Amino acid sequence: MLKNHNPYIKLLCVVMLFSFQVFSQEKKEIDQGMDEMWGETSVINNNIREGRGKFFDESNFGMFIHWGLYSHLAGKWNDKTYYGIGEWLMHKRVADISTEDYKKVAKDFNPTKFDAKAIAQLAKDAGMKYIIITSKHHEGFAMFDSKASDFNIVDATPFGRDPMKELSAACHELGLGFGFYYSHYQDWTTPGGANGPTTHKNGKEAPFKDYFYNKCKPQVKEICSNYGTIDFVWFDTPGGMPKEYVVELADMVRELQPNTMLCSRIGYGLGDYVSHGDMEVPPTNLDVLWESCDTNNDSWSYAWYDNNFKSPKEILHRLISTVGRGGTYLFNVGPNGEGSVPKIGVQFLEEAGQWIQNYPQVIYGAGSSPWGHALSWGDVTTQDHSLYLSVFDWPQDGKLYVPGLESEIASVNIVGKNKNQSELKYNRKNNWIVIDVPFEKPNATVSVIEVVLKTKAEKAKVDKALGIYPNIKTEMLTDFATVSNATKNSVRWMEKFGEWKKTTQVSLWEKNGKAEWEVNVLKPGYYYLDLNYSGQGRLVWKTTTDEGVEVQNQQAATEKYNAYPMGIIEFKTAGKHTISVSLVEGNPETSSLKSIIIKPIQ
Repeated sequence: MLKNHNPYIKLLCVVMLFSFQVFSQEKKEIDQGMDEMWGETSVINNNIREGRGKFFDESNFGMFIHWGLYSHLAGKWNDKTYYGIGEWLMHKRVADISTEDYKKVAKDFNPTKFDAKAIAQLAKDAGMKYIIITSKHHEGFAMFDSKASDFNIVDATPFGRDPMKELSAACHELGLGFGFYYSHYQDWTTPGGANGPTTHKNGKEAPFKDYFYNKCKPQVKEICSNYGTIDFVWFDTPGGMPKEYVVELADMVRELQPNTMLCSRIGYGLGDYVSHGDMEVPPTNLDVLWESCDTNNDSWSYAWYDNNFKSPKEILHRLISTVGRGGTYLFNVGPNGEGSVPKIGVQFLEEAGQWIQNYPQVIYGAGSSPWGHALSWGDVTTQDHSLYLSVFDWPQDGKLYVPGLESEIASVNIVGKNKNQSELKYNRKNNWIVIDVPFEKPNATVSVIEVVLKTKAEKAKVDKALGIYPNIKTEMLTDFATVSNATKNSVRWMEKFGEWKKTTQVSLWEKNGKAEWEVNVLKPGYYYLDLNYSGQGRLVWKTTTDEGVEVQNQQAATEKYNAYPMGIIEFKTAGKHTISVSLVEGNPETSSLKSIIIKPIQ
């Protein structure tokens, strides 16, 4: 069945590789590497989902940990702060630290406050089901006791202990899954590793083969042999690694840890699940095993200046939306050089975990939303006969509108209230469900309403047209638009170094080019219209409905996406309509439309 989705998996892998190609390459080299690297898709099938992938598929929430020598440096070198992802500090595009100087850092790395049991307990309290930690990142330092290289935390630092041994034991004791991240292609301090020294100390040329057989493969064997049962091996940035070496690694892992899961970043379609692009939740459901890896602030590893932590509500929003799209959320923390997770990050994770304890059915083993996308007020996950409506934006008028739900309903309740308080009245209007909700939000973080159907939730009959809500704004991404005489594509860019952003846009407008959406209007009338776009100079856009209503206006443009007011648009009748946007004046190559926004006039 899943073979039908292989082209999309290939697209995911291509997008993922764009974000993880070596930053020192030019875009032309990146594009070439994408074509060469991802000619095959990830091995995703129902046998994996029901076998070794069952734990991954049902857990839906895990902890990622980036921790290493870079954590001790904390984003600073020679008294200069480098903003961006801290684990890349050594790289020539950042601080350009020499191998010799970087290795000296180990002499001062002594994380005496590291407490494996406390970190494992934090993951458990946060509602996470497993931990994956960096055993070796791109800079080549092993955070475990390695016989293959003395550049490791036991031999090269005053700490002298193996924290991976302690953390794996703590996870097993608490019933958490455990796994390792390992950078298998890049190694910036080892001769032969990608972006590392090209010669040995004796001046002899160092091919990749030397790194692979002297360090990479032996260390992967160590992490798969010395830490008991491991559930994940999370390889990263396969880049131009020859296929025969990737196959050799995968075969060894399968032999040593037959039940471990490999993410798609191992390369060449040898993964068990797709690892989606960093820091992003896709807008539409994906019917494969996949994860979204995200971080609790901006950097993956600890950086002294980075306190832009995601709030408990934002953590839950991204978690629930990932589960709603059919995926698993891998959420990163970055302990500091002393080995402690920053206090703010701990507090926010614990608060999110308290919410999950009260609403476990929304997360664990939950299915994806039958709408296939988020709804304007929140998102939906499923269990058995129940739709769980996680409401992030509670309505102010006492009405929660659910578009396109055509299945028969048995009951509607507020989750977490006493039975006599929880039942809610509702009525049908066209193919919308209108639920009467209390004005006071039941939960300050995220409120949950359970809609029990008379059929299995996975078989819910839903009209997936985008709803135009009478009491909350609707943003319609170009992901959902049908485009003619223009180009729809995904773009990705960095803001701070390594902090990736991604969107789908419509650009390269030709004559009569347009982007068109199908919408479901409950209440006819006037609505405000905004367009979210980027470009140069002043642009003129025209928006048209199938009822002959036109809105045309000129607004400024910048290189960044911004929402601009266009005016008032009218829907004359309720029901299904189309709405389209065209570029009238402006550079058709640089004018890019991201979304349209419809807002009720209140």
